[in-house]
Amino acid sequence: MGSAMATDVILPPHAADFLAAQGWGEATVTAIPGDASARRYYRAKRGSDEAILMHAPPPGEDPRPFIHVGQWLVERGFAAPVIHGCDLDHGFLLLQDFGDVRMRETIDASPERAQALYETAIDVLVDLARHPAGPFEAYDHAVLRREADLLVEWYCPAVGVQADAESYHAAWDQVFSLALAAEPVTVLRDYHAENLMLIGENGGRLGLLDFQDALAGHPAYDLVSLLQDARRDVAPETEAAMYARYRAATNAGEDFEAAYHVLGAQRNAKIVGIFTRLWKRDGKERYPALCPRVWRYLERDLAHPALAPVKIWFDATIPAEKRGDPMTLQA
Repeated sequence: MGSAMATDVILPPHAADFLAAQGWGEATVTAIPGDASARRYYRAKRGSDEAILMHAPPPGEDPRPFIHVGQWLVERGFAAPVIHGCDLDHGFLLLQDFGDVRMRETIDASPERAQALYETAIDVLVDLARHPAGPFEAYDHAVLRREADLLVEWYCPAVGVQADAESYHAAWDQVFSLALAAEPVTVLRDYHAENLMLIGENGGRLGLLDFQDALAGHPAYDLVSLLQDARRDVAPETEAAMYARYRAATNAGEDFEAAYHVLGAQRNAKIVGIFTRLWKRDGKERYPALCPRVWRYLERDLAHPALAPVKIWFDATIPAEKRGDPMTLQA
């Protein structure tokens, strides 16, 4: 059995055996820079063929949700990576390679393409909303509340703000009903420009990544993920135009606007908490600097009348000068 000829990379235990078993034993393997999770990615090259080796090491990681959601998406014509092989015991998947061309860097390099690319991304969500939700857990009140709690659990202590969790819950509990869909759809939950790959003819299709946490929930959630992107500025006029495109294509009712801003506020509160946790707990120091952008989105959402109870809590608890980069504002 041939062993993988890795270049400049130490492969995890059992990776070479897995690649060999899949017929990729002589492949050249290079690491792909990781991000916020324990998952690791490698590119395997075998002549003109390329594939992605994903390692989601048990027990902390489990590749089965990725397989489950990915197959659901592929069966309905969405561009999730085809799975060539798996070893669940050791947490390995061999995946279709979507290449290196992400929506994020493409727009940064060619701003004139932003409109068309965002339109394509919106149209994927429109298509997703045409399908009843897949067999996934519900994105219900309890999950929304647990995620929103990350702000008071991590951000508030980091910046020296005393937050009363009980009144925080009470405020959110008055608005979450607006964000629970009568007809749930599959919510990918991390749908933004850094997780969308340009594939197909002239990059005309968007390849989906990072969907393993999919739930059945409100269609406005992924729209917020895309248009209030924590990792890049989306111009307010782009957000407005793409929001209007989605509304027109789906005939979303009048209650959709309130849901969009409730889920925007919830998601942005959660992200401020997560980015603080990535710094405080995991030592990832690049995340706090992303928080000022997320706060700007959050304040825009809180200005919507539907968020009045939550805005009152924020205004009473977190003063303006304590809203920003938790590393520079730390107590």
